[in-house]
Amino acid sequence: MEKKYLNCLVSVVMPVFNAEKYLKDAINSILNQTYHHFEFIIINDGSNDNSINIINEFRDVRIKIYNNNTNIGIVETLNKGIELSAGKYIARMDADDISLPDRLEKQIDFMEKNPEVGVCSGNAISIDNNGDKISKEW
Repeated sequence: MEKKYLNCLVSVVMPVFNAEKYLKDAINSILNQTYHHFEFIIINDGSNDNSINIINEFRDVRIKIYNNNTNIGIVETLNKGIELSAGKYIARMDADDISLPDRLEKQIDFMEKNPEVGVCSGNAISIDNNGDKISKEW
């Protein structure tokens, strides 16, 4: 069965398990994208730290919060997020990553201009615990 796309082209799916240290920055990096028409599916995968409280601090209509009663793992949690998504595209986000502000805009633009492509990615810049750049992966 083919999905019908609602008011968003992209669903950002982010599983969260005990990610309190970086979670606020990860969420803000998605909410502050130059492309605004997305849904943000955040699934708390049975965290036992402060993750769920951090997630609940955000008040944005694009955020949809789901909770797994127990930790079921990243693969099953991602599959759950995909099933819950309404977007034409799925943008994968980790709870300890930070997306550059134009990530979604560039990826959606590329996918719309290249319908024969099934998957796209982006560059990564590795940082240390202080946020200092330590490498750039291409």
